[in-house]
Amino acid sequence: MKTPNRDLLVLVRDESLNEDAIENELEKLNQLLIDSETVDNFCTVHEIFDLNKYKIISKSASLQKFIHQDELKAFVFLYNKN
Repeated sequence: MKTPNRDLLVLVRDESLNEDAIENELEKLNQLLIDSETVDNFCTVHEIFDLNKYKIISKSASLQKFIHQDELKAFVFLYNKN
């Protein structure tokens, strides 16, 4: 899998870590981010509150359709379940 081009700011508390250990930690962090930044995981942790219809929508297909819209309706909110 191709690694995404991203900027990460990592603060290291222990100065005894060598360059290889830091590189290993960055690879693990990057893999963790790749695994968690999927559309399926996004749809799992979000809901849509539609105050126009008084509905809460949590279906994955509806969420994907909602986040790809160019223009959003008034009083329709994307909400994190956390």
